[in-house]
This record gives sequence, structure tokens and C-alpha cells, in this order.
Amino acid sequence: MKCTLNSVEESDTGVQPAGIRILRTFQMKNKLVRVGLAETLSTYVMMVFGLGSVAQVVTGGGLFGDYLSINLGFGLGVTMGVHVAGQVSGAHMNTAVSFTMCTFGRLGWKMLPLYITAQMLGSFLAAGRDSEGYAMFKFCSGNFTVSGPKATAGIFATYPAPYISIHVGFLDQVLGTAMLLLCLMALSDQQNSAPAPGTEPLLVGLLVLLIGISMGSNSGYAINPSRDLAPRVFTAMTAWGQQVFRAGNGWWWVPVAAPLVGGLLGGVVYKLFVELHHPREAPRCTESGKKNRLCASVNTIAICCPEAEK
Repeated sequence: MKCTLNSVEESDTGVQPAGIRILRTFQMKNKLVRVGLAETLSTYVMMVFGLGSVAQVVTGGGLFGDYLSINLGFGLGVTMGVHVAGQVSGAHMNTAVSFTMCTFGRLGWKMLPLYITAQMLGSFLAAGRDSEGYAMFKFCSGNFTVSGPKATAGIFATYPAPYISIHVGFLDQVLGTAMLLLCLMALSDQQNSAPAPGTEPLLVGLLVLLIGISMGSNSGYAINPSRDLAPRVFTAMTAWGQQVFRAGNGWWWVPVAAPLVGGLLGGVVYKLFVELHHPREAPRCTESGKKNRLCASVNTIAICCPEAEK
């Protein structure tokens, strides 16, 4: 792939094509801009695939997928998002991940507002993209509702099952996000069973898929404040109105607050049960001789990144 890209960028004479030279004029050298753009795009990619899978299942009436399709859409969307920005921003795509990494010193607190803004923007734009299309309008005959047999608000944000109370739903989101961060910490632990280089995006996507197929029925496994809040704001600003905040006994704040608690819980549990008990030794790097190496303190498995550590 590298050789192919080089052959495209430079001709036999060593001169870059005009198109490449024009694109180079947009190159950003500021670290914060690079990180923000990459995080926005990775989140957008994840959400377009994830929300798109939900839209097809809901509006297709079972003809274009089922619950497993949604889990696959989000899982593979996460994988593609990590490929898009893993080496630039770390591709957190999740405010709970960024908040937890700041708490444990893997990301500087000054970077948190940038990550939250990028994640919210990427999710909001993805919601706008997935709201387009004749299929949704035809499905509900232009009557965009939050509940009922033709409800479409659930395409964008999560809502609790009828049998779930606010308290149970909060615990559900805490547990789901705790499992996410616990396993992410394990995947990034170079003194444990670290994944082979290059397999990290797929494993993170499989982790999200696993959470979906095992913990998603109660309230849609948001496990991510930016994944839920930004699309909910989009629906409130468009055809669905303020009911998106009143539905489910005011459910909207649960997928915002609970994942932050769950992320910290998962990180603490992994450290207390595993990481703190490793024999003290020099970090083992997966590659030698490179400036940005995957070491015990620096990794790109949706945790932190070479450019945006502190």
C-alpha cells in the first residue's frame, strides 16, 4: 500500500501531480488542529455506519437487517474509525474514553475540550447525513415521532425499554461502559497479552460488537455521551422537537452521565486487579528504532496517541 501511494503522489520525474500540490496547500501543521480534524472525522465515520445500520433496520421493517446488523454496523464502524485516526488522535470517538484517559494521565486535561468538541461535531454531522433519505420519510409518512410503531427518533439516540427504570438504566450504562474501558485497558497493556501490531482496530471493533450483542437490549448500549447527546440535539433541532428530552422520564441525561462513571470504574477495576501487580520492569515496545512506539505508557488502541498525549 505504501509503495502504491508513493507512486500516485510522485511521477517518474519526481514532481508531484498538480492535484497533490493543490491539496498540500491545505496541510495543517498545528498539532491541535490535526488532532481535532482527525478525531472529528473518525467519529463521523463510526457514526455514519452505526446510525445508518439502525436506519436500515427500522425503516426496512426487517427486510434490510436485524438487531445483529446494528451491532455489526457500530462494531465495524469503530474499526474503520480507528483506522482513520488511530495514529493521529488515538480515535477515542467516545467522551467517556477521553475522560478516563485524562483521569489516568494518558491524555492531558487541556486536550479534553478539544476531544469533546470533535466528538460532538462528528456525531452531529453524522446524524444530519443519516436523516436524509426518502426511506425514512416514507416509513413514517412524514410524521416524525419519538414513540409508537412508526417512531424514528431511536434511529439517532438511545431510549430505554419500557421495563427499564431510570435507576436500572443508569446501572446498565455504567456496567456496559465499565466493560468497554476495562477491555480497552487490557488491550493497551503491553505487559499483558498485547495484540499483534495492526490488529488493534479490529479487536476494538469486536469489543463494541460484543457489548452490543450481550448488553444492548435494555437501552441500546450508548456507552458514549457524544454518540447519544449530539444526535439527540440534532433531532430536537429538527423534526422531532423537545420530546426527545422528555421521553423515557427524562432519560436523556443517563447516557451522558453514566458512561463517565462506568469508564472510570472499568479503568480502576483493571488497574486494581491486573495492571498494578505487574513486575516492575522497563516498558516493552512493540517496535524498536521508531519515535512513536507502542509502549506501556503510549499506545494507539483508542486510548491515547503519539501526537496528543499531553
